[in-house]
Amino acid sequence: MISRKELALLFLRLGLTAFGGPAAHIALMQAEIVERREWLTKDEFLDLLGASNLIPGPSSTELAIHIGFRLVRWQGLLLAGACFILPAFLLVMGIAAIYVRFARLPQIAGILYGVKPVVIAVVLQALWNLGRTALKTRFLAAVGIAATVTAFLNVAPLLVLFGAGALTGGRHGVTNREKRELAPLLSLLGMIAALVTIPLLVGRLSANSSILEWKSLFWAFLKFGSIVYGSGYVLLAFLRADLVARLHWLTSAQLLDAIAVGQVTPGPVFTTATFIGFVLDGPRGAIIATIGMFLPAFLFVAVSGPLVPRLRKSPLAGAFLDGVNVASLALMATVTWELSRAALTDGITITLALFSALLLFRFRVNSLWLVLGGALIGLIASLLHTR
Repeated sequence: MISRKELALLFLRLGLTAFGGPAAHIALMQAEIVERREWLTKDEFLDLLGASNLIPGPSSTELAIHIGFRLVRWQGLLLAGACFILPAFLLVMGIAAIYVRFARLPQIAGILYGVKPVVIAVVLQALWNLGRTALKTRFLAAVGIAATVTAFLNVAPLLVLFGAGALTGGRHGVTNREKRELAPLLSLLGMIAALVTIPLLVGRLSANSSILEWKSLFWAFLKFGSIVYGSGYVLLAFLRADLVARLHWLTSAQLLDAIAVGQVTPGPVFTTATFIGFVLDGPRGAIIATIGMFLPAFLFVAVSGPLVPRLRKSPLAGAFLDGVNVASLALMATVTWELSRAALTDGITITLALFSALLLFRFRVNSLWLVLGGALIGLIASLLHTR
């Protein structure tokens, strides 16, 4: 039996050390929860990953919330999500306070220089482990290849996920025509349709005035948390359109600084909201913006979480979920490729990535120590370069 304390401590640690964005967060969760602790099987983890990718919001945070719900039910849902968000929230708020006072960001690029190559090795290990489980048949392997190609062509992530699910579900439906199987799948599709329409309602309540109030700040970020699919770069587009172009709450330079802080700090990239909230309205604004951004994730998982085990019991819905799981890994692979192009820039980073991969695949070293080691090497390299 997993205790609430164990769950909370693990996600607090992940929130403090999970650098590198959603793909890296997912890989670290897989290493800790599936490989080291065996709290979930690979199949169970894949199902929760697929379910997280189907709903709007920060996918890695929603995966943490899903895991908490699966392991410790409703208390776990709140604990896992809150503990994963809290360290990044506090760290980003501290950086924002320095930024507001001195009008510049702390020099933390060196840490990221050493962490990113390690993150690539960690994600590759997760893709290898989960891929062996997800690619159960040659047909699923073909779907995975097609999903990877479409993801590289910049097709919307939601279309990639639903396309893969439709292929695998449709193939099963052709060969197995038991109508009673339709109920769980229709429940899933109906739930997703409902979640997608929620942002339309939230949008009517969101800020429409350049006058900044705490209520308008809350509704603005609640809308962002309800509608954003995909990466932090998708979030950037929404933030620029609303906060810079329409409401004029931020300048373009401030927005880019906020995105940079979200990228280089551990934990959810969506804690960009914390930075923006602090810049706009101090600590109160940071709290309000963070709650608005992440509240939809908790609500969406609360609605969809109980449905996931039912999906796996239905052959048709399970086939649909198999396709979604394969597509989820394809999206991870695409992000990892883009990250590797930016991270492996010289001999030091390439060596660090290869050495980390060796330690992970051959000796199964805890990824936490590799991330901390990468951060230390990056910091030392940065200090030597500035001398």
